[in-house]
Amino acid sequence: MRPLGRALWSGAEAVVTLGLVLLLLVAHQLWWTNREARHEARQTVRTLEREWGGRGEGKRAEAAPVGADGLTVTPHAPAPSAAPSAGPARESRPDPDPRPDLAYAVLRLPSLGVTAPVAEGISKHGVLDKGFVGHYAGTAQPGQAGNFALAGHRNTHGEPFRHLDRLRAGDRIVVETRDAVFTYLVDKTLPETSARDGGVIAPVPRSAVRTTYGYGERGYYVTLTTCTPEFTSRYRLVVWGRLDSMRPR
Repeated sequence: MRPLGRALWSGAEAVVTLGLVLLLLVAHQLWWTNREARHEARQTVRTLEREWGGRGEGKRAEAAPVGADGLTVTPHAPAPSAAPSAGPARESRPDPDPRPDLAYAVLRLPSLGVTAPVAEGISKHGVLDKGFVGHYAGTAQPGQAGNFALAGHRNTHGEPFRHLDRLRAGDRIVVETRDAVFTYLVDKTLPETSARDGGVIAPVPRSAVRTTYGYGERGYYVTLTTCTPEFTSRYRLVVWGRLDSMRPR
């Protein structure tokens, strides 16, 4: 074979090899990481449910509604008029200091068919890449006054927040812990903001970039954040909800 022919043949082999490597990398990211992360997430949810003695969603205990100030009240009783700080006995008291990377709750988004463990922290290796949803350290815990703020992957590694943009006002966001089940209702969506917009996870959440989005009063909030547009990490999509009810497990 002439030198030019050998060079062309070698070049073609290199291109084919590179294409195969890239195809394998894409398959690993889009298929294998999802498969592994979803398996680990399912196993973790099952482990938590066994430790808690059964699925909270399957129990029929009546939930206590939340009054206008965010305090839980007994069914059919008038909502309390005191400020949230005046009724600590009625607030949830979850573990105040979960261990980093440890799963301690379960998040369910019924309208999306999503069930995922919630772990403390938002590290990629220890939490998000396992298919878990991560709790922003320093924000409120489930059922507490303030903002229970969460992050999750939109693409790859289980992608629990893949379709977060499909949530609509009134959709349920259910959070189960060892002691209680909390139901939040989707209230507002911020379609796009800066990845550094810390205002969206503040105790009273309000975007520091798009200031018309958010709240102006204390309450019992949940915040779900993920990357947008899909397959990028340039911006953040934010969904907010308000606590609607809670009940003991």
